Amino acid sequence: MASAWQSVLSTHQRFVDNGDKRTDPWLLVYSPVPVALIFLLYLCVVWLGPRLMKHRQPVDLRAVLIVYNFAMVGLSAYMFHEFLITSWLSNYSYLCQPVDYSTSPLAMRMARACWWFFFSKIIELSDTIFFILRKKDNQITFLHVYHHATMIFNWWAGIKYLAGGQSFFIGLVNTFVHIIMYSYYGLAALGPHMQKYLWWKKYLTSLQLVQFMLFLLHTGYNLFTECDFPDSMNTFVFGYCVTLVILFSNFYYQSYLSKKKKK
Repeated sequence: MASAWQSVLSTHQRFVDNGDKRTDPWLLVYSPVPVALIFLLYLCVVWLGPRLMKHRQPVDLRAVLIVYNFAMVGLSAYMFHEFLITSWLSNYSYLCQPVDYSTSPLAMRMARACWWFFFSKIIELSDTIFFILRKKDNQITFLHVYHHATMIFNWWAGIKYLAGGQSFFIGLVNTFVHIIMYSYYGLAALGPHMQKYLWWKKYLTSLQLVQFMLFLLHTGYNLFTECDFPDSMNTFVFGYCVTLVILFSNFYYQSYLSKKKKK
């Protein structure tokens, strides 16, 4: 038992020792333990929340949702601006960009943008909590939980080891998509009278699928060309995006094409 525990401690130490020293002091970055605890707490909430709400009335969160969603629009716009401007000022390549581990102002600015992107994924776990409190259990699908729960680990690894480089491309595209997505949710939260203006939900799902295809092309290109960016990370991102393309394609089919056939 002691030997197994020593092995766990040794593995943990390797995780923390081999990271980017610039980002180690930042909130939730140094060790994977806090993120792992958040992940476990999230799964507990997903399992226990609907059971606790079963015999309760839905909570009216209209005001909270309006503030939350438009705040997320603002945060996404800020991150998009930082990724775009910093990559442009740094002459980043959109095909292959190694990580700049220096402490130059632009390198640190990009690292901070990556940290905000990681932290935004933790904030976005609130989406699930709001569904639970509003008793929208049909929204808590495998896709929803899988995507939210795994992104915090993916971007913990990003900020811990690869805070910059071509990781910026994912942040740039995803924050653009989230500006539109949270705008949709914010408008929907204003009330039923907004529904006639929200006919474009199907196109939002299409946009999400397009972003994952862009990530597949981007990482796939770097896997088969010479690029000073870890192939292990490119391989992981490629495989992860394949799962998201499959899951979002199924969601699109079930939500739009299947219903259209039934009609």
